[in-house]
Amino acid sequence: MNILVVGPHPDDQELGMGGTIAKLAAQGHNVLLLDMTNGEPTPHGSPQVRAKESAKAAQILGVKRQTLDFPNRTLQHSIEARHAVAGVIREHQANILFVPFFEDAHPDHIATTRIAEDARFDAKLTKIDLPGQPIYPKWLFYYYCTHLRWVADPSFLVDITGFEKAKRDAILAYQSQFVLPESNRQVVSRIDAANVYFGSRIGTGAAEPFFTKEPIGLTAIDTLVQ
Repeated sequence: MNILVVGPHPDDQELGMGGTIAKLAAQGHNVLLLDMTNGEPTPHGSPQVRAKESAKAAQILGVKRQTLDFPNRTLQHSIEARHAVAGVIREHQANILFVPFFEDAHPDHIATTRIAEDARFDAKLTKIDLPGQPIYPKWLFYYYCTHLRWVADPSFLVDITGFEKAKRDAILAYQSQFVLPESNRQVVSRIDAANVYFGSRIGTGAAEPFFTKEPIGLTAIDTLVQ
C-alpha cells in the first residue's frame, strides 16, 4: 500500500502519528512523509538544521521524506499548493492520505488540511498539467497534532505497542524543537502519556487516535483489537 502523510512542518507527523508510521513501514507499506514547509524560522533552528533533523527522524521511522518548501507561518490554501500536493499524490500513487485534524489554532495546520483535501480531488483529474498518473486515494484519515487544548474524540485508534520507542526517538531527533528549548521538553512526556491513555481505551500498551469523515469497513469482526 502506498501511503502519504502530509504535515505542515517537519515534526508534526512524528508527533501526531509517529508510532503508526513506524508500524506501517515495518509491515511493508510504502510510506512517504510530505512537509509543506521547512518549519523555519524557530528560536533554535535553521533550514539546514531542520532538514538534517527531519531526515534523521524519517530514517528512524523507516520511511522517505519530501519537502515542498512553501513559506512557514504564511502557508495559503492556493491552487499552486493544491497542485503541488496533487503532483506528489500522483507520483507516489498514494492509496491512503493522512492529514492534520481540521480544527486547529495554527493557521498552517488548517491550510495544510484544506490543501490536501482538495489535492486528493485534483490528483484524479485527467486533462491537467501534473506529473504522474491520475489517482484518487481511496481513504483520507486525520491525525491529531493540534495546538488546541482539548482532548481528541477519535473515530478509531491504532495499536502502536512496540513502536513507542521509534516514535519517541523520531521526535527527539528534532533537538532544536524538543531538547534545546526547555519549555518544549514536556511535550515528549505528554506524548508518552497520550500513547498510554489511548492504548488503555482499547486494552493495549499504546495507541494513536485518528478521525475519519468517511466510513471504514471490516472484513471480519475478529480483526477488532480486544
